[in-house]
Amino acid sequence: MLMRTTDSYLDVRSPSEFSAGSIPGSTNLPILDDEQRRLVGICYRSKGRDAAIALGHTLVTGEVKAERLAAWCDFARRVPNAEICCARGGLRSQIAAQWLEDAGVRLKRVEGGYKALRNECLNMLDSVPQTLSLVVIGGRTGSGKTEIIRRIEGAIDLEGIAEHRGSAFGACKRPQPSQATFENYLAHALARFRAGEQVVIEDESRAIGSRSLPPCLYEAMGQAPILVVELDRAARAMRIYDEYVTEAGKAFSWGALRDRYLESLARIKKRLGGVNYVRIAAEIESAFERGERDAHLAWIRSLLETYYDPMYDHGLKRKASRICFRGTPEAVCDWIRSRSDIRATPRTWR
Repeated sequence: MLMRTTDSYLDVRSPSEFSAGSIPGSTNLPILDDEQRRLVGICYRSKGRDAAIALGHTLVTGEVKAERLAAWCDFARRVPNAEICCARGGLRSQIAAQWLEDAGVRLKRVEGGYKALRNECLNMLDSVPQTLSLVVIGGRTGSGKTEIIRRIEGAIDLEGIAEHRGSAFGACKRPQPSQATFENYLAHALARFRAGEQVVIEDESRAIGSRSLPPCLYEAMGQAPILVVELDRAARAMRIYDEYVTEAGKAFSWGALRDRYLESLARIKKRLGGVNYVRIAAEIESAFERGERDAHLAWIRSLLETYYDPMYDHGLKRKASRICFRGTPEAVCDWIRSRSDIRATPRTWR
């Protein structure tokens, strides 16, 4: 892989390109917006490279050029070690670098552009997971697995990177990143660790929401020892209430949150069965109408009892031989700390 001298990038690709896949540390300040890029592409295919370049200069001139250059200069002052990135390290980053130099600002260009950075990430995902000493945290829904991940050193928060809490009800307010962006950020997280280091990761299925775990990582997780967090159903229901009702209510209106949960319930209707579905839907409606904690705890406990707990227990039976410890969240944290004598150390991208 290429040696990187920075973790900050001025990405001059169009917004749609950036949305389709971005690298950690990137700021998107495009030289061409999506419509301009479309027009330049049409011109390139019909009239050739020189005509397309000329059209690009025509589209980005005067006040438009001045505004974009001013934004780049401001960014360069704040992040002087940034490198300019376009799709393949070609014309757009070359022009941006020249305009900046004409303005008295010098920034290096990423050789090979986003494509080269993306390939580095893919290589990382294919090679690093099997070199690490993975430890997987399992446990029934609401047992506090994610909180443990976020409290300890040497952990990777898969759900945080995926912008999803991993269950049928786990969608966050922000949309999930693209698959490529998810993979790039995951590669960046893996790059913190050296071969042999202990890395704690949450037990996940192959998909987190609509994002998929890279095969090499998923395979390594499937062979790792498992720590099972144990918490009684009442305590788990209360944790879920705090997160999915109290905290979520700060991000959504009461009605919007109710509708989201009814939609989520509908997606698992077949697995719940018709009778359970109707009963739990009524409990959700009643809870949001009454606004009482105990009413919310009723539908949460129903979901745990009829859906989440049986599903998790069935899956855990297949992994029983890999379980190396069971305990409360505090006991699991103590177990991890007692065996984590190597701190996370940055890995050189090369």
